Amino acid sequence: MGTTQTIHTIGVIGAGQMGGGIAQVAAVHGFKTLVCDASSAALGRCRDGHTKRLAREVEKGRMKDTDVQAAVGRLHYVESLEMLKGADIVIEAIVEDAKTKRELFAKLATMFPTQILASNTSSISITEIAASVGPQGHPERVVGMHFFNPVPVMKLVEVIRGLQTSADTVTRVTNLAASLGKTPIPANDRAGFVSNRVLMPMINEAFFAWMEGVAEPQHIDEIMKLGCNFPMGPLRLADFIGLDTCVHIMNVLADGLGSDRYRPCPLLKQLVAAGRLGDKTQRGVYDYAPSAPSMTASSTGHKSAAGV
Repeated sequence: MGTTQTIHTIGVIGAGQMGGGIAQVAAVHGFKTLVCDASSAALGRCRDGHTKRLAREVEKGRMKDTDVQAAVGRLHYVESLEMLKGADIVIEAIVEDAKTKRELFAKLATMFPTQILASNTSSISITEIAASVGPQGHPERVVGMHFFNPVPVMKLVEVIRGLQTSADTVTRVTNLAASLGKTPIPANDRAGFVSNRVLMPMINEAFFAWMEGVAEPQHIDEIMKLGCNFPMGPLRLADFIGLDTCVHIMNVLADGLGSDRYRPCPLLKQLVAAGRLGDKTQRGVYDYAPSAPSMTASSTGHKSAAGV
């Protein structure tokens, strides 16, 4: 299948944190960008987020107002996949669930017969996602394009080649990532790819260290920040990512690599069961509620950093 047409328009499915970030970067770098989400509320939040973040770029002198207005003019918010039909590439950035992604890609294969279909998955097999399009859906055009959060700031894009992904598809996505101001780096299609294969076990081990009383959360984070020169500690990073997302990725690693050593720490699972998911619920390892002291550790039944 020929897929060599120039990319002018980018379709992004999912108006959440990742999808919104990808769309913003695409628009700023000159691409007409279609953001699709079935939720009008999610699209509204995405639009508001773009307005605020781009205004901040002007305030900080990183962008001119005329450039921001041009970028805003390239952003279009739609509630139907049908309205993405003009896109030259479709980037999926929905929930990190294999079944949901497979169902979406099966639908995209018939709606977009020639376009590249990319997934922003952080851990799920690209080969598995590509299989959902079937032989007639041209699985060679399915590829992983894993951006990092926050997308406008983080430079890396992992480019993941599935078993059937063509060299042409990889080249075009690599070039696209570079044109978005990113640094594309290839990774093979194994559970967690490179970033989460290495990062998530470290985060998980930090939870074990906390659970086993090796140190309190804020001390674990400070030791890793000062000793390893990390910008934030592993437990703070887990809150930022989302504790439920961490659990999901750890389970993907355990299943994909066939080893229980990747299973999530019981304390991590307990926090998720309690609905304490991190930043997005204002409580995870730490408490972010407005009435709480700044970033104190949440109570877990274990001794906490704040003694609560």
